[in-house]
Amino acid sequence: MGTEIRTFGSLKETNEFLLDQASQYRSLFEDYSQWLGSLLRSAEAEHKNDDWYQKSAVLMKSLKGPTKKTPENKAVVKKGGGKGKPAEDSCWVQSGDIMLSSTEQGQVEILFEAIEKISAKVLDLEKFKGTMQQLERIGLGKNVNYIIYLEDDIPKKIVLKPKGSQTDSGFKFATELSVAAKYTGFNGS
Repeated sequence: MGTEIRTFGSLKETNEFLLDQASQYRSLFEDYSQWLGSLLRSAEAEHKNDDWYQKSAVLMKSLKGPTKKTPENKAVVKKGGGKGKPAEDSCWVQSGDIMLSSTEQGQVEILFEAIEKISAKVLDLEKFKGTMQQLERIGLGKNVNYIIYLEDDIPKKIVLKPKGSQTDSGFKFATELSVAAKYTGFNGS
């Protein structure tokens, strides 16, 4: 993850990359959804009447797949006083630059947030795949390298570079090495 630049030699290679990325995110979406469902089922007896639990259970039922966006379920944090004190209904405590929680509610919230971001990434990958199909329809593909700028595994920009240009082979390093010759005999002279 992070920022990356990748070069693909064909639209087919690019599409395979996109399919692989989307497949990985869909798998992660399913894993987190199952984890969230298990957590909510185990918390039902203790938190059934809690407001956060009821909202989470409704949101969980509305999860269909990674392309459907779900509303965020975040705790509100007051910014007053500069101390970062949590709201009354929040399960989070500010510690430096991070928020800490030791509750099931906190765990549910981060799972929902992760699921939402994963769903958005799958949607972005699908949109980019559509863009690549449009490029294929207009005739690009055979004699072009695709230099793709990725942010958090999502393609953002493409540079089309004709094949056969000097930068296709990557970086080249050329140097000369010279060493001064010095010979000393066995007797030290």
